Amino acid sequence: MTFTMFAPVYFDHNATTPLDPRVLEGMLPYLREQHGNASSRHEYGRAARRAIDEARQRVAFAVGAHPTEVVFTSGGSEANNLFIKGAAACLAPGTVAISAIEHPCVREPAKQLQRSGWKLREIAVDENCRVAGADFQAALAEKPALISVMLANNETGAVQDVAALAALAAQAKSSRAWFHTDAVQAFGKRRVDFRALSAAGVHALTLSAHKLGGPKGAGALVVDKRVELQPLIAGGGHERGLRSGTENVASIVGFGLAAELATAQLDARARQLEALRAELEAGLAAQGATIFGQVAERLPNTSYFAYPGIDGETLVGKLDRAGFAVAAGAACSSANPEPSQVLLAMGVQASLARGAVRTSFGIDNNAVQVRDFLAALNTTILQLKGLTALTS
Repeated sequence: MTFTMFAPVYFDHNATTPLDPRVLEGMLPYLREQHGNASSRHEYGRAARRAIDEARQRVAFAVGAHPTEVVFTSGGSEANNLFIKGAAACLAPGTVAISAIEHPCVREPAKQLQRSGWKLREIAVDENCRVAGADFQAALAEKPALISVMLANNETGAVQDVAALAALAAQAKSSRAWFHTDAVQAFGKRRVDFRALSAAGVHALTLSAHKLGGPKGAGALVVDKRVELQPLIAGGGHERGLRSGTENVASIVGFGLAAELATAQLDARARQLEALRAELEAGLAAQGATIFGQVAERLPNTSYFAYPGIDGETLVGKLDRAGFAVAAGAACSSANPEPSQVLLAMGVQASLARGAVRTSFGIDNNAVQVRDFLAALNTTILQLKGLTALTS
């Protein structure tokens, strides 16, 4: 007997995306017959090396970088750690400044630097999840050695004007900082141009394959070669000595293909996703939801909302059983019952922040799914409000 697993409608693309079938097809030879180690001198090894070089060119072209600036890693978390810890290891202890809404894989390594004599300076954001200009200027006055501000927030989708912030940092006479941006959520949903960002004063950015139809287990730090980094992983000197270890050839190949495909029809896909988001948020507003960061420029696929008096984890669980996969905050911190750090930094009350739910659409989603979701959401909210009334 054959059993078919129940598959909820997937509205959680900021956590991870389905593997594009074309990407899988390109990876398969490197999971089967092309099994060489890219460091080997025979034809199997040379074939693997050529595949990595081609993938590096594809990723570089997709973000306007030179291939020699692309350092492959196991994902966005490793790339962020490589920049924060790797750059700090080559500098005298100073101040590392990060926005108050950074992903934990930036926040936690920055906290770890405090054990080595570094000072952590968090930069405030406003109620729309945008870096507060006055506090950014105040942070620059503290002469940070490292700055990291994400290009787009994984929870609200809010987009930062990183180029403008980097330009301010570059112009500040009191600051000579290496400037990094986590572009994991932005890449594949909006144009990311490392050359333009570099001209403004950005020295490094982070990418991840599985956020844009690629495989898990592949990411990259795109870094200006003037930035000195100490590797996190020492060994055979792979990736220009910055990331030792036998390369994950199949995933790197998939990363290159995904980067190429994701940027090919970016504008058309963005319009499709924006239309779905607009329909969703019109329905949410009609149902009395609070939508976080709504007036900020956001990623086209992302909505973050809450209903007063409704617990987010409970709502996510009930929606899952109703056939819709959504998230309560960020996937990487879903085990933490505390309110979203991002929402608290925006000034949202903890009681409302605990109700936060995120939807993030992908190109396979459609308007019928959104309408069905709104109907299921309305029914679920009414049920939960009824239970609350009975127990109060």
